[in-house]
Amino acid sequence: MRAGAEDIKKLYGFMLRRRQVERYFSDNAIRKVQLGTSHSLIAGWLNTDLLPNSPEVVYLDATTRFPFKDSTIDYVFSEHVIEHMEYQSGLSMLLECYRVLKPGGKIRMSTPDLRVLVGLLSSEKTPSQNFYIDFATRKFLPDTAHCKEVFIINNAFRAWGHQFLYDRQTIEATMRTVGFENIRYYRPGESDDENLRGIESHGRVMGCEEFNQFEAFAVEADVPGNKKPSSDH
Repeated sequence: MRAGAEDIKKLYGFMLRRRQVERYFSDNAIRKVQLGTSHSLIAGWLNTDLLPNSPEVVYLDATTRFPFKDSTIDYVFSEHVIEHMEYQSGLSMLLECYRVLKPGGKIRMSTPDLRVLVGLLSSEKTPSQNFYIDFATRKFLPDTAHCKEVFIINNAFRAWGHQFLYDRQTIEATMRTVGFENIRYYRPGESDDENLRGIESHGRVMGCEEFNQFEAFAVEADVPGNKKPSSDH
């Protein structure tokens, strides 16, 4: 029954999508698309999700071809989305982001840092690591009494539908393979571009911004000004 309800929601969203996209394009000179919105809508953005939970969210499966023409979008943003996909699906999403972004357009993604999580295994813990371990244990693994960091790392791989966790080197290499350039990193919420500043909401959703600041990083990148047509990419 749940699967059937989700299929109906997707079908209904698909039927509405063309009109929703056209309206957004008509009303907004700067076109900004959020992938995997869930309940975290951003004003002025085309908020999309695989399972739209309100009329303000547009149906979009980020692992398939996006319903936009080449080079028509100025910004793409996703928060805690790419780690929910297998690597090849994440690569396909990035290729689609590159296709629809204009020359000079920007992408921003926030995602958990695998290197930070693995660092929890260090024998001497920093205050931030101890805080993260205590908070994560209380919130997600309250019955864990020993080797808490091992349980937390395993939970990060298995919970919430996570499929592939990135560190900075891996996400950068993947984005460069797609064609993005000028790759740079920020703390969640921070950016040199006012359109990308303060748009993360995972800390609020989790009920602890310090938790999110510790485990996640934000990466931004640009589409080259001399971007080749997608058929040549």
